[in-house]
Amino acid sequence: MSSEACCTCAALLTSIPPTYNEKTEKPALHERRLECCSRAICARCITDNPRFATYCPFCQISIVPSPLPQGLRDPPAYSPPTSPRPSHTFLAAESNGGPPAYSTHNPLQPPAEKSAVQDNELAADVLHFVDAANDTIASLSLRYGVPADALRRTNGLYADHLLVARRTILIPAKYYKGGVSLSPRPLEGEEEETRKGKVRKWMVACKVAEYDVALLYLKQSDYDLSQAIEAYKADERWEKEHPLEAAKKGKIKISQPPARRRWGFGGSGGGLTGQLS
Repeated sequence: MSSEACCTCAALLTSIPPTYNEKTEKPALHERRLECCSRAICARCITDNPRFATYCPFCQISIVPSPLPQGLRDPPAYSPPTSPRPSHTFLAAESNGGPPAYSTHNPLQPPAEKSAVQDNELAADVLHFVDAANDTIASLSLRYGVPADALRRTNGLYADHLLVARRTILIPAKYYKGGVSLSPRPLEGEEEETRKGKVRKWMVACKVAEYDVALLYLKQSDYDLSQAIEAYKADERWEKEHPLEAAKKGKIKISQPPARRRWGFGGSGGGLTGQLS
């Protein structure tokens, strides 16, 4: 008894004190000796799991009525198969006949891995319109469930603060399987986005960096891009053909000689001689 251990917690039975009753202060629960396999379960395990008081976890037998089947299942039988193997004579007779029909064979199914790869290739990346006030690489990674490195690599962002300069970014479909953008439209509206796009196209086509000039020509043409570009080119041709009239109207700034430095050396007004004269 001194070296016997509990079959569930592997603790020595001598090291586990019995459970005492609070009223009578007498031992209320001792270890249980299993009738089926002569193993022992300590009082602590029975207290933690009262089912061990009526059930053997090894033999799977309960001493009280239970809806579950009693005992372990028998292993499968090693008996030979019911249908015997056909003889060589029967196989030879079958081989003399015609080939089997194609309908008897099931079509081959592609492996699941290849089909998954094809789905990833066919799936397109999701377009997300950036909200500069709220969107960050960390927040987009959390909302879409996409690693932050994958977002940076897909959009060519070498630093997180470069996201503010982007109007849209791509959410890689390799990681995001939802297929639905959480910001599918521009924040300022599609009309405002179209207007800004025309302004940028006009500035690129006319090679003009002034935003106010682009707005002036586009407003005069009611945001007709081709008409605004043609109007600007017509004004440029007129300025080249009439330089004097353009200068009078203030469209050409006449270059003035640079002002001389007050304390510089040389010249009539900058030197010491010039100041004394």
